[in-house]
Amino acid sequence: MQDQILKLRKEYTLNGLDVENLTSNPFDLFKVWLQQAIKANVSEPNAMSVATVNEFGQPSIRIVLLRDVLDNGFTFYTNYQSKKAKDIGANAMISLNFFWPQLERQIRIEGKAEKLPEIVSQQYFAKRPRGSQIGAWASPQSNAIESRKWLIDQEELFENKFKGVDVPKPQHWGGYLVVVNNFEFWQGRENRLHDRFYYQKNKSNQWISERLAP
Repeated sequence: MQDQILKLRKEYTLNGLDVENLTSNPFDLFKVWLQQAIKANVSEPNAMSVATVNEFGQPSIRIVLLRDVLDNGFTFYTNYQSKKAKDIGANAMISLNFFWPQLERQIRIEGKAEKLPEIVSQQYFAKRPRGSQIGAWASPQSNAIESRKWLIDQEELFENKFKGVDVPKPQHWGGYLVVVNNFEFWQGRENRLHDRFYYQKNKSNQWISERLAP
């Protein structure tokens, strides 16, 4: 297996990232890169890794979908009884990562998660496909279940319960805003000499950037 893994080597040659490519506000650069990922038909361009740490210091990571970009952060939605939500309840500091291999790019983000206002979660839930709305009721996310059949039975139960009416948002379901503290934009380069630029705010609350060694 090691020999197979060692043969998996790719040189990054598509692009570079230099000071003249940067924006004064990193959210603007993020939006440019996201739009480029969308135009490049990257699979799930809004997929992001979300890393949390529980009360015992154990980190966990999983993929969720970005749902909005605000002036100060990023939003995603989940079951408030899930493992990630319990982790956030114990430690609100969080990390995100976007990886677009077709563009040889990634963006690392650190910040603090806070629950979105209930009205915002309700408005978003109302826009979800009905099947996803039912799924939010049917699945006790992160909890052990006896079988796939049990889950399908739960789905059918809630389909019947809300038949002919709008599906309300469960109280245990909603969104988080990750208020960003810093960004790192990473562009793959040859010989692993990648371009990396790190943004954080100074004492005047202005974004400053610096190049990092790869």
